[in-house]
Amino acid sequence: MNTQYPVPLTGAMAPTLMWAHEGEVEAQALQQLRNIAALPWVAGVRVMPDVHLGKGATVGSVIAMRDAVSPNAVGVDIGCGMIGVRTSLTASDLPDDLSGLRAAIEATIPVGFHSHDEQVDLRRIRPITGTGGADRLRGDGAFWDRFGGLHDDVQRLEGRARKQLGTLGGGNHFLELCVDTDGAVWLQLHSGSRNIGKELAERHVAIAKDLDHNQGLVDRDLAVFLMGTPQMDAYLRDLHWAQEYAARSRAAMMTLMVDVVRRHFTDRDVSFTEVANVHHNYVAHEQIDGEDLVVTRKGAIRAGSGELGLIPGSMGTGSYIVRGMGNPESFYSASHGAGRRMSRNQARKTFTVDDLAAQTAGVECRKDAGVVDEIPGAYKDLESVIAAQSDLVEVVARLRTVLCVKG
Repeated sequence: MNTQYPVPLTGAMAPTLMWAHEGEVEAQALQQLRNIAALPWVAGVRVMPDVHLGKGATVGSVIAMRDAVSPNAVGVDIGCGMIGVRTSLTASDLPDDLSGLRAAIEATIPVGFHSHDEQVDLRRIRPITGTGGADRLRGDGAFWDRFGGLHDDVQRLEGRARKQLGTLGGGNHFLELCVDTDGAVWLQLHSGSRNIGKELAERHVAIAKDLDHNQGLVDRDLAVFLMGTPQMDAYLRDLHWAQEYAARSRAAMMTLMVDVVRRHFTDRDVSFTEVANVHHNYVAHEQIDGEDLVVTRKGAIRAGSGELGLIPGSMGTGSYIVRGMGNPESFYSASHGAGRRMSRNQARKTFTVDDLAAQTAGVECRKDAGVVDEIPGAYKDLESVIAAQSDLVEVVARLRTVLCVKG
């Protein structure tokens, strides 16, 4: 039993419970939470220990609304999430120098603004057993047939979206090789819906801001769509497509990464089992306290009873595989990661390349100025974030990063 949390947010109109103390959260993020709780459609807000300032709505917030949804309560990287795969390799199987494996992964999976030269064909690559993520690679034609029904302004992006599926992007996205406390080797990755999800989200935010019922809001970045309207129907159609795109992209990347590992360890018959596969920027229709509500998780995962999830730290600090405890107080949710404690600009001003090298010692990864904003010191302490939600999740495995690919 966690006797420290949750704590109510002072000044919030709708019931708002926090797995953090107000003194630990920046003032702007606290104001964002109060702005959210003041929306007339909000039934309740739950705040995770990785909470920090976001666009309109805070990252690390779970918002339950009555017949409404705010696009910025989902985020522009629709469907962003994680996959964790346990391998039959052990730490003793790994070479002392992992630079060759990192180079092979980077040569196979485009990062940053790069895309595949052609839409990746995964039909000849062996799938992974587990939660069914690899099943998303089937039925490709039917999925792309739905592209023509998306917002008119994105039709020109279909070719780009096809080539970006199965690519990492930049920012806090990563591909990692990790070792757990028993010596088992894991693969994990964090990615989203790339440019196509962002384009869809920004167009719908603009539409929502112009609707009459949003003109008197304290923050128009919190503009909402109302259930039963054409605008809500169009948003949910595009959002569900983007969530599926993000999930397919993760499945594609993991399948490609698995293939690289198989080729790198040809002297072993390596097996792979997908253990966790979760969105953490998404919309779901759920029953909360006996009421059917629209729930958005922005930087949060669902942690229903027995549900497995992944909570990563920053580059080089590893992750936790967790099992949800089904706590109704949190709307069956948990944090999505450690969460930033400083902005990217502040991190670049605060830390040097030497700091990055020191904080990622022992990890095969980039250690240049291009990723200083992703330095572990720019993030909250992962151990503290996990400890704050001991009533939300139980730890299944602690993963230590030994190789990290960043965009």
